[in-house]
Amino acid sequence: MHHFLRCFLVMIVLANLNTAYAQTTGTISGQIKLVDGQPFASASVSITELNKSTLTDEEGNYSFKNIPPANYRIMIQVLGSAEKIIEVTVVSGQITTADYQLPKENVMALQEVTVSGNVNRFSKKESKYVARLPLKNLENPQVYNTVSKELIQEQSVVDLGSVSKNVPGAGIPMIANQGRVTFRSRGFETEPNARNGVAGQAFSSIDPVNLERVEAIKGPSATLFGASVASSYGGVYNRVTKKPYNDFGGEIAYVGGSYNFNRLTVDVNTPVNEDKTALFRLNGATTQQKSFQDLGFSKNISIAPSFSYQITDKLSLLLDVEFGQEEGTSVVRFNPYNKSNTTRSIVDIAFPYKRTFMSNDLVYNTQMLNIFGQINYKISEEWTSQTIFSRARSTIDGNITAINALSDTTARVQVISGNTNFIATDIQQNFIGDFKIGRFRNRMVVGLDYYNNYNDFDRLTITTDAFDFINPPANSGANLQTVNSLAQAGKGVLRKEKNRDNTYAAYVSDVFNITDRLLTMVSLRVDRYEYLGVYNIATGVTAGGIGANGTSAGPYNQTSLSQKLGAVYELSKDHLSLFTNYMNGFLNKSGQALDGTAFKPEHANQLEFGVKGDVFNHRLVGTLSYYDIQVANSLRPDPTDTNYSIQDGTQQSRGFEAEFTANPFSGFNVVAGYAYNDSKYTKADPTVNGLRPALSGPATTVNFWLSYRIPEGKYQGLGAGFGGNYGTMSYVINTQTTKVTIPEYTMLDAALYYDQPKYRISLKVNNLTSEKAWNVRLTPQMPAQFLGSFALRF
Repeated sequence: MHHFLRCFLVMIVLANLNTAYAQTTGTISGQIKLVDGQPFASASVSITELNKSTLTDEEGNYSFKNIPPANYRIMIQVLGSAEKIIEVTVVSGQITTADYQLPKENVMALQEVTVSGNVNRFSKKESKYVARLPLKNLENPQVYNTVSKELIQEQSVVDLGSVSKNVPGAGIPMIANQGRVTFRSRGFETEPNARNGVAGQAFSSIDPVNLERVEAIKGPSATLFGASVASSYGGVYNRVTKKPYNDFGGEIAYVGGSYNFNRLTVDVNTPVNEDKTALFRLNGATTQQKSFQDLGFSKNISIAPSFSYQITDKLSLLLDVEFGQEEGTSVVRFNPYNKSNTTRSIVDIAFPYKRTFMSNDLVYNTQMLNIFGQINYKISEEWTSQTIFSRARSTIDGNITAINALSDTTARVQVISGNTNFIATDIQQNFIGDFKIGRFRNRMVVGLDYYNNYNDFDRLTITTDAFDFINPPANSGANLQTVNSLAQAGKGVLRKEKNRDNTYAAYVSDVFNITDRLLTMVSLRVDRYEYLGVYNIATGVTAGGIGANGTSAGPYNQTSLSQKLGAVYELSKDHLSLFTNYMNGFLNKSGQALDGTAFKPEHANQLEFGVKGDVFNHRLVGTLSYYDIQVANSLRPDPTDTNYSIQDGTQQSRGFEAEFTANPFSGFNVVAGYAYNDSKYTKADPTVNGLRPALSGPATTVNFWLSYRIPEGKYQGLGAGFGGNYGTMSYVINTQTTKVTIPEYTMLDAALYYDQPKYRISLKVNNLTSEKAWNVRLTPQMPAQFLGSFALRF
């Protein structure tokens, strides 16, 4: 807490120093208006020569202070309209005015809240998705981290999991057998299953080729995002996709590297019509690579088209698609022996780091299709209608695997073979308002949400013979011939079923400005969940599947209320703010207790407070926060009858997070984060009560990235980056009698690049020291990997 107060006082001092050097410079200011003369709030305005950007305020005003005397070009960009350039001359000690009135009202732009191109080039904090409102970071009482496309490019990110290196507390990503990636957030498993603010999950790999940025929204977020697969108690990972822009351009790039890594990407954007109201963009990628282990491979293709159309002055359409297809072998997933009554590290267990105990003929094939559509209609100057449709489908064919230990030295392979489909549909209707009651400003969203989930399974689980993984024989593990023989002998367990559920929700969120610097947020959601049961294809019977107490739960309905409360006070307007929030998340639970009482949804409530800063003309942007999450209504075994559960379990997750991006001097940028998480069961089964939950990740993590790019002169565009991640020891199994741990790790990366307007050359080394590390599923991480890339721009 002393560190928190010290940082808080330092940021106050920095804010007061921010205006101390404006003696020999000038100012550019102006107002942006709509076609009818009304101010255009949250418009993006840039000085192209200085790479500075800002947002207009609610009156449409903007200002650039401390600008050196010279001639400049002010760029105003509105999605779906031609860009506007205003030439200005800055004179020392004077204010230069550059006003502009849009030739036509643009509904889509009213929903876009972005800051682009400022000197702190890795800081892109403004988002319309986090609060579903045009709310600036310093006005938002919720904590969120953003990983921008500029940072993704500099770090030569070629997979979604690597994005999390820049998110405090994310840890080493967990890769599921079919390429699906999962992160940690505040001690809870969190998947990147939100896309452009709505559910867009994929039970397969997701290529980062079309990422504009990733937003890690922290804490229980069910009030706005629901309790579907999009959110967890730890938060939401929202994938913001690239949108069309009003010019022709693009890039084609190749990346090659260690372990037969080959990747080709393309990004092409073009206006479709002469007045640039119809725009099209296409992103695509194909990647092939071998495993660093003895066997294993993957190859995939991803295509992501996007189309926007300003149909009328008041009506706009956005449509984009993600299509992905992959063939590969499962990564190693090792489940250690859990009855040894010892404390051991995965290093002590000595499971071979570079062995898979598989065969390259045990492949899986996945196909993913996500469709996203959004229609904006400007009802009036104060209200906008936003209609969203999202459809996500994932199909898995083939074989997915895991290795289960039978003792401290023996194990056997489990193979799930067959077909699985996941289909989710999300339809939302939002009404977004920005209005005043008297002199008080309100920003409000009122929404309805329908979510349908449909899954079907037709697969066989096969378990192979045991083998010694310390001294393995030549034919140990599994191959397709073995699996087929066991299946023909009738030794598999068949799962042949369909299940589905519906969720109907309504929510409202209002941000109320008490003063120009003090605002409150009040949000409420009512959620009706209908689980429709499991249809057994083999028997033709619809039942409830397996409930929490191990018995058939039957179809059931549950209604939940979820709240989100927050307050923000800006100590220094647009520079420093204090915030606090009280937020809720929930998870539906099936089954009933011994006395016949139906279970209620599990709930998690978070109390958080902290400080946000944006000082020195965006050169230092950061957040410090302390949170306390309390989970209630968890299920635990009934001490009077182990065949049933009781719903009085509790869990606590509290901690401190710090993150900042900085531009201390021209060309030098820093991204850094620190996260400490203290999680434990406070009322649970005696075997784990009082202990940190297994799979919750390291208690302490650190991330950083240092970057320098020569800003001018003969070698302008030449740059280098260096960074890394540290995590403390974590648990795979943590009970009173048996503990299996993952050792602490430090993984370092380095990059060298030459970035020019027409091309880019880069070299990257991941895991520079070949540190041995594992994720929470005990998947070994790749040793040092060298990547080289070349990109042409047009």
